[in-house]
Amino acid sequence: MNTYVHGYSEKEGDRLHDQANTLDELLHGDSVFPDGSRILEVGCGVGSQTRIIAAQNPRCHFTSVDISEASLQKAAQLIQKLNIKNVEFQKGDIFNLDFQNNSFDHVFVCFVLEHLSAPVQALLHFKNVLKPEGTIMVIEGDHGSAFFHPYSEFACKAIQTQVELQRRAGGNAMIGRELFPLLSKTGYHSIRVSPRMVYADASRPDLVNGFTKKTFTAMIEGVKDSGIKTKIITKDAFDQGIKALCRTTEADGIFCYTFFKATAVKQN
Repeated sequence: MNTYVHGYSEKEGDRLHDQANTLDELLHGDSVFPDGSRILEVGCGVGSQTRIIAAQNPRCHFTSVDISEASLQKAAQLIQKLNIKNVEFQKGDIFNLDFQNNSFDHVFVCFVLEHLSAPVQALLHFKNVLKPEGTIMVIEGDHGSAFFHPYSEFACKAIQTQVELQRRAGGNAMIGRELFPLLSKTGYHSIRVSPRMVYADASRPDLVNGFTKKTFTAMIEGVKDSGIKTKIITKDAFDQGIKALCRTTEADGIFCYTFFKATAVKQN
């Protein structure tokens, strides 16, 4: 796993939960698995996605893995608090999964590949633990899909700061558009990619607050210190960028962003 550019602060954990709450139906309305399935969730973090898919599939068993012990503890506490009974947590490196081949019916990967320098290698590892004809579900964002009104070059520079920091950390903040070729390259078949667009304007105050403010702008704002320290952007330019992103939440503003959800099947 490469460096998690957003960090592991309490504030970042809150942002992840806000994101999951806001995007629940958009991303997971169709995240349904056959009863009795064994599902591996890789990179579960603080459990913000775990609690949604596990509760949505109560007759399936989830094994949720992450490399961060602190994140796993928070995830386990959350799942216990919600009285969700079908999840077990395990610390592990996604490039060295401690499972036998052909162990799982499905693999679930959400907002993980974007942080990896070797996503192809990761997808191959995931395929090893899948049973023949097992499926993989991958969800990723794409910062190149963000557009907004009023337009601001400073907002674009602030977003690009996060993209560049993630690139330097070994990741790819625009990996959403690459899901089809990545899955093709790693030998999966029956690949289906579905774009999931978030569009927020004043008629959708829940998305303005939950996504534009608490998810996307909060994420960009979180890299301010690193962006300035590495001289990717100046403090003044970054502050103006955040101000411009906040401006899109006003009565005449709009913000739009696209996530990509892919499913594919392991060949026999």
